[in-house]
Amino acid sequence: MIDYDGRSFRNTGYPAGEDAPVGHYRQDGDLLWADFDGGPVRRGSLNGRVEPDGNLEFAYTMVLADGEVVAGRCWSTPEFLDDGRIRLNERWERYGAHSDSGESALEEVRT
Repeated sequence: MIDYDGRSFRNTGYPAGEDAPVGHYRQDGDLLWADFDGGPVRRGSLNGRVEPDGNLEFAYTMVLADGEVVAGRCWSTPEFLDDGRIRLNERWERYGAHSDSGESALEEVRT
């Protein structure tokens, strides 16, 4: 199982140097949670679990800069980059008035 505790991940949909959402992950056994903000996200959080193969399944909520409240679900598949960092390939769905679905990616940020 991959240990995500203490790792941070940045949304790859933003150019380098631009403010982008960054999540700070915590883990206890298979329990996963994170807080994130940046870019258009004022505050976000997720709660879910880590599967034995390192895949993630979680629910998320966030408040955007324009005041919109968003909730959804996500499934992430880890990929190890050549430099040892992790890339999370995400498949997500959003619920409510602005329901949507799609794919995105996050890459580990080393501090």
